[in-house]
Amino acid sequence: MKKHTLVIIACFSCALVFSQSTQKRKLVWSDEFDRNGLPDQTKWSYNVGGHGWGNQELQFYTDGQMRNARVENGMLVIEALKEQVGTNQYSSARLVTKGKGDWTYGRIDVRARLPKGVGSWPAIWMLGSATPFKWPNDGEIDIMEHVGYDQGMIHASVHTKKYYHSIGTQKTAKTFLADCSEAFHVYSLDWDAETITMLIDEKPYFSFRNEHTGSDAWPFDKPMHLILNIAVGGGWGGQKGVNDAIFPLKMEVDYVRVYQ
Repeated sequence: MKKHTLVIIACFSCALVFSQSTQKRKLVWSDEFDRNGLPDQTKWSYNVGGHGWGNQELQFYTDGQMRNARVENGMLVIEALKEQVGTNQYSSARLVTKGKGDWTYGRIDVRARLPKGVGSWPAIWMLGSATPFKWPNDGEIDIMEHVGYDQGMIHASVHTKKYYHSIGTQKTAKTFLADCSEAFHVYSLDWDAETITMLIDEKPYFSFRNEHTGSDAWPFDKPMHLILNIAVGGGWGGQKGVNDAIFPLKMEVDYVRVYQ
């Protein structure tokens, strides 16, 4: 019991520090989703296509289609549907801030409610904004990933040339959030020159430190942009198939706020 008590106290202290840190920062970019219709084109663009996205994903990401991405009732709704688009059997949306919101360091808060069901793979994440982009060299930060066959388990990761899953060196952590598909939670990234930390409702559960060995391990000193999407199936999300009875799938986002 003593060991568990110490862990709880340590996490509570960290949460207080992160909360105080956020209060001292300036809000530099946000979307409160307070205007109905398509997402604000001054803040969001779309990745489009159905080529699998490097993960054998099954959906086709559409561009500017209300059925897949819209703002209503104060929320951004990203919706995956069981419908044929070209040769793909599912449609969805992947919203990106590249060129409209690119940041080096800061705090990102996304308040969201996640979809539920086997085959779903929602994500809140970042990629390096370099053009052309080279993965994993230019970096990836996964603030939140959830695969529907493991309901309630939230994952955070970073990918770099030195640390990524295909070579077995990925840096990752997970935590259980029983009501992630019933309630809204704030998924956060706190990022500076030394450390990347992921939090849920101010509670940190993943940390990755700059080891100062070069860009192969730490490409995170250059601008990155935010991505919100729902994938269907894929090498990870589809490991136990796709249950077509779960559609339509919705990820609802109350706000996105970026502080520096």
